[in-house]
This record gives sequence, C-alpha cells and structure tokens, in this order.
Amino acid sequence: QVQLVESGGGLMQAGGSLRLSCAASGRTFSIYAMGWFRQAPGKEREFLAAITWSGGSTSYADSVKGRFTISRDWAKNTVFLQMNSLESEDTAVYYCAARAMYASSYGFWGQGTQVSVSS
Repeated sequence: QVQLVESGGGLMQAGGSLRLSCAASGRTFSIYAMGWFRQAPGKEREFLAAITWSGGSTSYADSVKGRFTISRDWAKNTVFLQMNSLESEDTAVYYCAARAMYASSYGFWGQGTQVSVSS
C-alpha cells in the first residue's frame, strides 16, 4: 500500500554531517506518522525519531536528540533525517518506516541505506 525508498547514505568522517531522505509513494494519504530507525551489526533495530505526517509533531530517542533532526515535506511525500556531529557509533543501516492511520505499529519499511562513519 505504501512504498518507501531511502537515499543519502554513504561514507563520512567523524564530526561530519549527512542528510537522509525517504520518499513515500502509493497510498500516502493513509500515513499517520513516519519514523527513522537504524540497525548496527549484532544489535537490534533502534528507534531514532518520528514525525506525524499532518501536524509535524516530533519525537526523538535520547541518544540522538540535539544531533539529529527529523523533518518532512508533506507536498513531496518526503521525510528527512539531518544527522550532525556524526560518530563512529552511528555506523548502521538506516531505515525509514510509515505508520498507517488507526494502526498501532509501523507496517511499512524501506530497504535501508548504509551509513558508515570512520574515525
């Protein structure tokens, strides 16, 4: 029903910045919120940030608040994750996800984009 495609990942030195994008298509009218997650090797998937589609209310994990910023361009069906002051510990595959209206969890996921931070 909803397709998500992440882009913007790559290799960056510690202290640098990177902006990830997630383009949504399909039945985007049904989206209630979108979020960003990441998964590093040997670790479980970690929640990073979320934003409601219509109101723009945001929520962040304590580990990234102050460094990462989530935003959206509703007209273009795109959500962004601005990542500043990158650290080697930020190395992971980053995923965007969408939660449909009246759903209790994120049901749609992108394919992921690799972010590698070197020290």
